[in-house]
Order: sequence, then structure tokens, then C-alpha cells
Amino acid sequence: MDLTGKLLIAMPGMGDLRFEHSVVFLCSHGDDGAMGLIINKPAEDVRLSHLLEQLDISPTPPGQDMPVHFGGPVESARGFVLHSSEYASSLQSMPVSDEFSMTATLDILEDIATGSGPDKALMMLGYAGWGPGQLESEIALNGWLTADADANLVFDAADSEKWGAALQSLGVDPLTLSASAGHA
Repeated sequence: MDLTGKLLIAMPGMGDLRFEHSVVFLCSHGDDGAMGLIINKPAEDVRLSHLLEQLDISPTPPGQDMPVHFGGPVESARGFVLHSSEYASSLQSMPVSDEFSMTATLDILEDIATGSGPDKALMMLGYAGWGPGQLESEIALNGWLTADADANLVFDAADSEKWGAALQSLGVDPLTLSASAGHA
């Protein structure tokens, strides 16, 4: 089972508050573990303009700004940009699927600042990571649902609506979910 390019939707009662109502885009998944980015949790009081200022990158035209998201609890000072696949960094972008790529090099921020970056992008600090078999175990224990990643949901939906929209893409009404799992 390869879930690369899919969404993980946190189930109620997961037990880890950092992932409560989270939607995670999986950038990679394999025998050695998984790596993903939370796409619906904007970091409080952190915007791209703040990061550009700290990195001495001047946006042209001024005013180019976007929220920065809490991408996950691992390496929370490291930046990642999940973006549309028409853009490729001159240094290194990781294609994830036909619609999505991920870049973690400084040049993408320079390109975004000058208006030559990707058409669609989400900026994250940190990422979510799982060791071998860990994610599969969490899914089996009813911690996550999986869904296909839709670019409109990932890039265009309001952060506060992504969890419900991801569930609805599976035909699940968020109001009917229970925190308890059952096994037949």
C-alpha cells in the first residue's frame, strides 16, 4: 500500500492534540516510513512576509503574502512548500504526483517573492513523520482515514473547511463520526 500523494484525515479521538482535525498531505510513503505536511493548520502570527524579512528577501511587488502553516511536529524550524507541479525549483523539487510537488530549498521562496513561483502553494514549517509500519498501524487503529488529494481542496479551500471537505469527499458526514472504533 503506497499512500504517496494521498490525504490523511484525522479521526476524532486520535489522542494526539497536534493532529486534532488535521488533514495531512502525504509527500512520501513506503517501507521505510512516511512523511507528510499538515495542510489545514495555519501557524499563529506567522506569515510568509515575516519569513522573507528574516531571510533578507524583498518581495517585488511588495505585499506578496500568504499564511505559514504548522506542517507537523518534526523539525519545526525547517520550511517546506507544497505546490502545483508546473513549478520546478532550479535546485530540487520532489514530484509527488501529476498535480503536486514539494520543495524545501530557499530558491522557491525567492521565486514566490518575485512572482515567478508556483501557481498554487502552501508554506509549512515542520512536517509529520512516521517510522516503518507506524502509519499503517495508526490507520488500522482507526486514527486516520485516507482520501485522494484534490488540488482545489488542498490549495483553495479555507483552512477551517478542509477537514470537513476531505471527509465529505469520502461521503462521510463529520457529525456522524465517533471517537470509538469497532472491529467485527
